[in-house]
Amino acid sequence: MSKHLLFLCSQNKLRSPTAEAVFSNYPGVEVDSAGLNDSAEIPVTPEHLDWADHVFLMETKQRERLNRKFGNFLKGKTITVLNIPDDYAYMEEALVQLLKKKCARYF
Repeated sequence: MSKHLLFLCSQNKLRSPTAEAVFSNYPGVEVDSAGLNDSAEIPVTPEHLDWADHVFLMETKQRERLNRKFGNFLKGKTITVLNIPDDYAYMEEALVQLLKKKCARYF
């Protein structure tokens, strides 16, 4: 059975879609991404969180926002803050390498 990994950032334009693209072909996992802002490309929903086994956030401040908006849906979920600032373009090589390094222990 595959692990379901959900990557979240603010707008779902750069960091979390990069993570989804990078890890989508890894064996034994299914990957999705969304954004915490209401204006995100794909805003996170309770259904995303229900689906996910492990939720990855890019910044600590996003953990507080996730707890405030979706605290009822986080019970039993593993949540990891990757501490990746919003300084990268989509699929930028430095971002790809940083994601691989910070997520290696989860694969």
